[in-house]
Amino acid sequence: MRVRDVDKEKLVIATAIDQIVEEGFQGFSMNKLAKACSISVGTLYIYYKDKDDLIQKIGAIIALKFFTGTIKNFSPKMTFEEGLWKQWENRADFTMKYPKEVAFFEIVKHSPHGEAILDSIKEFSDFRQIMKEFIENGLRNKEIVPLTFEVFWSIAYGPLYTLLNLHTEGKSMGGKPFSLTKEMMQEAFKATIKALKP
Repeated sequence: MRVRDVDKEKLVIATAIDQIVEEGFQGFSMNKLAKACSISVGTLYIYYKDKDDLIQKIGAIIALKFFTGTIKNFSPKMTFEEGLWKQWENRADFTMKYPKEVAFFEIVKHSPHGEAILDSIKEFSDFRQIMKEFIENGLRNKEIVPLTFEVFWSIAYGPLYTLLNLHTEGKSMGGKPFSLTKEMMQEAFKATIKALKP
């Protein structure tokens, strides 16, 4: 009986992610979700208070998975170049393994749910602290130039996420088929490091 409940909850989460990615919040409802999962709406309310609670709980699960994956084999004490490359590898690996979850989180992140999700995850402040320490070490060791945070982030991660978006869509500019390779990632990474070095 317990195993079936866990399976049911996994189905609810996967289906909710699919529906929100495909139709956004406007096309999403608890009734529609229950119907797609072949369960009663009442069953959903065993797990979640309401639609907002469901969205926030799923968002928190994905965010935690992302934060954990991003710092795998990573230390803020690494040299900036080594640490940033590990970040690129981890972020690319996560995006390629879980494209729907990433698409879901992108939608949720830019909604009123975004802050509530991040506030609910204790590990988020740990993650932010680790990343802050990593950047501060890079500055202290004169491995990177001082930049405002938003500019730093767009240079350090923007090229990677542009390539990952093209990979997820499966096509480049003009509709040409596209698949991200490690060689392309390394080419973009070298240009990124060059832009960030003093």
